[in-house]
Amino acid sequence: MSTTSQWIMEKATRAPIDFQLANCIRALAIDAVEAANSGHPGAPLGMADAATVLFARHLKFDAAHPDWPDRDRFVLSNGHASALLYALLYLTGYEDMTIDHIKAFRQWGSRAAGHPEYGHARGIETTTGPLGQGIAGAVGMALAERRLADEFGADLVDHHIFALCGDGCLEEGISQEAASLAGHLGLGKLIVLYDDNGITIDGSTTISFSEDVPARFRACGWHVQACDGHNVAALDQAIAAAKAATTRPSLIAMRTVIGFGSPNKAGKESSHGAPLGAVEAAATKAALGWTATPFEIPGELLARWREIGGRGMTARKAWQDRLAARPAALRAEFERRMGGALPAGYPDAVEALKRDLFTKPQKVATRRASQIALEAITAAVPEMIGGSADLTGSNLTRVKAVDSQFTRSQSGRYVGYGVREFAMGAVMNGMVTHGGLIPYGGTFLVFSDYARGAIRLSALMRVGTIYVMTHDSIGLGEDGPTHQPVEHLASLRALPRLLVFRPADVVETLECWDVAVRNRHRPSLLALSRQAVPQLRGGEGEDAAENRAGLGAYVIRSFGGDKRDVTLLATGTEVSLAVEAAEALAKDGLAVAVVSMPCWELFEEQPKAYRQQVLGAAPRLAVEAAGKFGWTRYVESEDDVVGLDDFGASAPAERLYAEFGITREAIVAKAKALAGRA
Repeated sequence: MSTTSQWIMEKATRAPIDFQLANCIRALAIDAVEAANSGHPGAPLGMADAATVLFARHLKFDAAHPDWPDRDRFVLSNGHASALLYALLYLTGYEDMTIDHIKAFRQWGSRAAGHPEYGHARGIETTTGPLGQGIAGAVGMALAERRLADEFGADLVDHHIFALCGDGCLEEGISQEAASLAGHLGLGKLIVLYDDNGITIDGSTTISFSEDVPARFRACGWHVQACDGHNVAALDQAIAAAKAATTRPSLIAMRTVIGFGSPNKAGKESSHGAPLGAVEAAATKAALGWTATPFEIPGELLARWREIGGRGMTARKAWQDRLAARPAALRAEFERRMGGALPAGYPDAVEALKRDLFTKPQKVATRRASQIALEAITAAVPEMIGGSADLTGSNLTRVKAVDSQFTRSQSGRYVGYGVREFAMGAVMNGMVTHGGLIPYGGTFLVFSDYARGAIRLSALMRVGTIYVMTHDSIGLGEDGPTHQPVEHLASLRALPRLLVFRPADVVETLECWDVAVRNRHRPSLLALSRQAVPQLRGGEGEDAAENRAGLGAYVIRSFGGDKRDVTLLATGTEVSLAVEAAEALAKDGLAVAVVSMPCWELFEEQPKAYRQQVLGAAPRLAVEAAGKFGWTRYVESEDDVVGLDDFGASAPAERLYAEFGITREAIVAKAKALAGRA
């Protein structure tokens, strides 16, 4: 008799109701994948027992109120097993996930996408698919839970974050980054259930993966257990023990069989990423004792699942009573935070700082300008939580209001992420999707490559994670081309929904921060300089209440009235250089407009008439100390860009600008040629 058959017989006799409840998940997963002729049946079949025990006996949730703030969070990190999650949502009674959506699994318009997509249906706590990011997001949720519990009390914030993951998640490097950080911070509300089935797409994990996973997590400071992933009693005991381990995150290594129940594909890679096929699907259902027609759940079993979905109602109502009993001011603040609204005094804080800058102009690097902005903004917005990937002194992300370290013993407002750029981004995404916090994190712009997977998910999920990326060009100087971003701006601008800001001075930097903080449904990335730039804004008659950077681009200087012989387009540190060139051109009799373009994405969203007005009809020249790719959206050809065609070099910034031809003289010469005045 096969191991799978032994397990089936044992479960059917020792835990008959749990076995039948798990088979509801298995049957729906089989049917959904077969109907789509696409998907991953193996993991749902193997993890159904663990999911049943978790939802039926441990997970604190109320399917009728899926956004209850103190619910436990459930993250399916191995998102290819999405049919498992959709089955659970339908069975427990989440309104968003109907049987029709499951019947349309992976099809246009269905909430049951190939991988779980945040925002498609309540109960999907975060987008997972790229392996490992689910675990890291769960770390962010646990970090948020700790912070909010310390702020508002355990009677309002006291929940666990459960994550299911597979071998693929643990092979990805981000899982080690995230696990190391979680262990270091002692995030005891985090519980990861590891589906240890020994199979990858290529076959046995022995092909590529032989480490001792439990030992690895123990070394990171986790509470670690191992159990039979098909034994209900063992799973129940392991989860209970994990919940009791309050000072350490927990890993439960569950030995399972991928494709559990399939007579010919159980334990094999053939059950991973393709339908079982009609014959094998029927054989699997027969082996499991399942006789219902496709997509049908027997009434008594569905009723039992719906009872599970409503089990948390009592706990939710008790929580609502506790919230109602709290002082009015604290209750209002908690509800504001969880609702995503900014404090009433926030706009005044921004405007006050801008007026001060108008009165006392500052010539500073835009990374320092960012710090100036953060001093005011973080004091006005207590839910902001900062951090850096071991570059605090360079990113200048730590200011007075957040000058309290998040440690194992206290949940401060500043997180030391260590040299973990990818995990930092994914952890921040988890904080945002959890709710109640606005995270920002810093590193060098060149290392946005390391964090790109998380940045992409921020954009895909439409969440307001804020990335602070300093040392934005060859202007960082002596560190050389390994640290000088060249192609990064173009690459980031190619990401849909991401707002990429490269501000020109201290005023624009404040305005870009203002847009980022206000925009809770879109990620922002600020590209900031190491070298100082003059303040260009704050002249006579300028309105401090107006956010010009929020338009994406605008005319910052005009020489010659309404007439234009040439338009200079620039971003960041090169705007002041373009202004210098324009002044020289004006002395030679040319009518010149200088356009600052801090955010292409916002500019493209302005009315066509405004865009035409800003760009004008005259020949245009672009200036940016980065690769030229992408600028042909606004200029005739790359010949009309003063920028870089290759990597940078190691030297002081001034020498690099001169050597690479990003100078006032070069701009003047090219502009005259464009205007026919060479």
